[in-house]
Amino acid sequence: MKLYCGIGPNSYRVRIFMAEKGIDVPRVDVDLTKGEHKTPQFLELNSLGQIPVLVLDDGTVITESIAICRYLEAVHPTPALFGSDAVSQGKVEMWNRRAEIEIFGTIGSIALHSDPMFAERLVQFPAFAETQREAVPAKWAWLDREIADGPPFIAGDQYSVADITAAVAAWLGAFFGADIPDSLVNVHHWLDRVQERPSWNA
Repeated sequence: MKLYCGIGPNSYRVRIFMAEKGIDVPRVDVDLTKGEHKTPQFLELNSLGQIPVLVLDDGTVITESIAICRYLEAVHPTPALFGSDAVSQGKVEMWNRRAEIEIFGTIGSIALHSDPMFAERLVQFPAFAETQREAVPAKWAWLDREIADGPPFIAGDQYSVADITAAVAAWLGAFFGADIPDSLVNVHHWLDRVQERPSWNA
């Protein structure tokens, strides 16, 4: 296998996921600032010009970070990061979707509509980016209430892909000045637990 990745939250999600499972594959760094994701060679791998991209030994190409993680879970099932039984799988899926839509997506919209790097990808609306920035504290406050007096990780007692998604959203938010409010102690305690894991430095 070969992983095409670079700077950015989705590449980071896959690297953390692989580190948790102890998977080590050759990597190709794609420099977005130099437009390497728009070269004809790369577009043959992913016509959308986005990273990460996983190329299997038989040439099969898988794009989208969660799809890549799903594949890796199937071929390296332990430790289970998408849940180990029907109930835990449902809860991990639920919480990963919630984290992705409610938090990751909100913060991602700040990046998409404010960073010049994305100016060629879509029509940017800076005012929309600011409305999303204003919405971030409420999104984290919602999560803070949800995990109050609960298990150590978002979807239950076991660390999962939902923790990866939400923690990388926090990392992205800090980069774009949309930090978690200091008053949300439950979220901060959870994030501390996640960032203490060796995989966080992947």
